Amino acid sequence: MTDNRNTILAVILSGLVLIAWQYFYNVPAMEKQRALQQTQAELQKGTPQPTASATPGAAPQPGAATQPSTPGASQQAQPVQSRDSAIAASPRVKIDTPRLAGSVALKGGRIDDLALVQYRETVDPKSPAIILYSPSGTAEPYYAEFGWVAATGVTAKMPDAQTLWQQEGSGSLTPTTPVKLKWDNGEGLTFVRTIAVDDHYLFTIKDEVSNVGNSPVTLYPFALISRHGTPHVSGYYILHEGLIGYLDGLQEYAYKKIDEAKTVNFKATNGWLGMTDKYWASALLPDTSAQLQARFSSNPVGNVYTYQTDYLLDPITVAIGGTATANARLFAGAKEAGVVGVFPFAGLGGYNKELGLNHFDLLIDWGWFYFITKPMFLGLDFFYRFFGNFGISILLVTVIVKLLFFPLANKSYASMAKMKSVQPQLAALKERYPDDKVKQQQEMMEIYRKEKINPVAGCLPVVIQIPVFFSLYKVLFVTIEMRHAPFFGWIKDLSAPDPTNLFTLFGLIPFDPTTLPLFGHYLALGIWPIIMGITMWFQMKLNPTPPDPTQQMIFNWMPLIFTFMLAGFPAGLVIYWAWNNTLSVLQQSFIMRRNGVKVELFDNLKATFAKKAT
Repeated sequence: MTDNRNTILAVILSGLVLIAWQYFYNVPAMEKQRALQQTQAELQKGTPQPTASATPGAAPQPGAATQPSTPGASQQAQPVQSRDSAIAASPRVKIDTPRLAGSVALKGGRIDDLALVQYRETVDPKSPAIILYSPSGTAEPYYAEFGWVAATGVTAKMPDAQTLWQQEGSGSLTPTTPVKLKWDNGEGLTFVRTIAVDDHYLFTIKDEVSNVGNSPVTLYPFALISRHGTPHVSGYYILHEGLIGYLDGLQEYAYKKIDEAKTVNFKATNGWLGMTDKYWASALLPDTSAQLQARFSSNPVGNVYTYQTDYLLDPITVAIGGTATANARLFAGAKEAGVVGVFPFAGLGGYNKELGLNHFDLLIDWGWFYFITKPMFLGLDFFYRFFGNFGISILLVTVIVKLLFFPLANKSYASMAKMKSVQPQLAALKERYPDDKVKQQQEMMEIYRKEKINPVAGCLPVVIQIPVFFSLYKVLFVTIEMRHAPFFGWIKDLSAPDPTNLFTLFGLIPFDPTTLPLFGHYLALGIWPIIMGITMWFQMKLNPTPPDPTQQMIFNWMPLIFTFMLAGFPAGLVIYWAWNNTLSVLQQSFIMRRNGVKVELFDNLKATFAKKAT
């Protein structure tokens, strides 16, 4: 009885975790998404411009020279253009790589037009490519900018958002052909910008300034990433979306948090900073030896916020007849583990290793339990390289996890087998001491001591499963490798819930029950959640029927509750749970037979249906 109680408590605890997860995170996220959709029109009424924030007598802030305005002054919202119109309004240099398509604006010299051609909005390969950057004037401006800020007292003209650069030569920006832009301020300063890109997501920017004027000039190299309007986020506690950087430690600011803080300043060496979405990111990667004055900021313009991450380098004095150079790098693309750099020893070192960056792998949010989550991903990725299917990888990793924990599970199931063998003695105790619960417990513990039974061991299989369950959920949720990863049959995306639904008779009834208020999201009951519920029911029936009616009711209803609770989870996670249940039934049956205990799975199933028939 104690063993059953411990098992029930472990299962109930798991259920409560799932219920709390659904109630506090999934449901609020859905409500938040609906609210964002309703207010999207308001957010797109105007395109805000960030204000300058240079302090007199202090080093100027990045963006101050490129966004001339009075600090704190209100600005008029500009009409929103379509993305195509905004792109066509400025002469541009085309970007053409195996993974990126877009352009560099000659007006302003910004990288403000990027699409990730290998990723689509839906599982349909003909759906639009993911848009990362968009120019100013569109509904959701997002861009990167580089250049120079004049020191206090310098009156020379600096290139800004209105500067029209001239391309030297012709052609597109490709991994083999960098582009060179030039602008002469007419006062003795000539600015040259060389932009290169690799075959993944890394831009390298070299800015040069030559001085043939009458006096030296002191300039600050800067780089910034700007994003106008609060982006749509998933809204899950386990995933960071917002401003991020490694500046004397990992710095993470959600959009709401930076709205409250307004501006946060950092001084760091060997740092990086940018903005991250669930699957995509944009990050500034300065030289690892550079002394950074970095900043996260949020500037409200009406009811819309402009977010910016930027850094300023030490000032450079350009002598008469001299030339100064500043180098910068920009990551703009998908957070692929092998590109970002997760496991150097597994061929996934990426930019983190190649560029000597400081924990750039943390651009992917592995969470507090990264020591479980990252090895889980490594195992899945390893088998994917052999079989080309992450669903098969999940099945094989589950087998390996079962083998790793086999000794512990063996002891647990052996203890459960012994527990079953002493059931007649425990039943006799109830008859012998029907009104003395204390005496029953004392005699029961004595039986456990003589038979060397650990009453706590029964809950270990469930407890072991929880961290594995969470780590797999995290991998499915945050890694882009799992996005749109197919399995077999109707599962086209392991990171999304099973698309089939029992309550529509699997597509025969043209009705979406998930739109119903309050409990609609629990009615997304697909085929794989049903399979999972059946395997869990089998596992429950493998154990002896608890003598207590309340315990019997919990055991009978728990598979059904879990079926509905897990229905909205990623299909890959439900497949894992179903497969794990199946392996557990086989493993427990084997151990019970080896311990001389009869496997009563079919007897219990038969008894269940016999009772219903009666």
